[in-house]
Amino acid sequence: MSGARWHKSTRSGNNGGNCVEVADNLPGVVLVRDTKDRTGGTLAFTPGAWRGFLRLARATRQIG
Repeated sequence: MSGARWHKSTRSGNNGGNCVEVADNLPGVVLVRDTKDRTGGTLAFTPGAWRGFLRLARATRQIG
């Protein structure tokens, strides 16, 4: 999508690109793509769905 500003998590290391990039600057959508294949597919989430995913990921990380 035009105008997307992509960024990696601050928790991403320099491990050869095993991470994703997120663009959350567009109204009504959060985009996610694979850092190793930036021209490949892009996933699109509503902001609410993305927040829910992050909540679940954080809760799971604290358990495991």
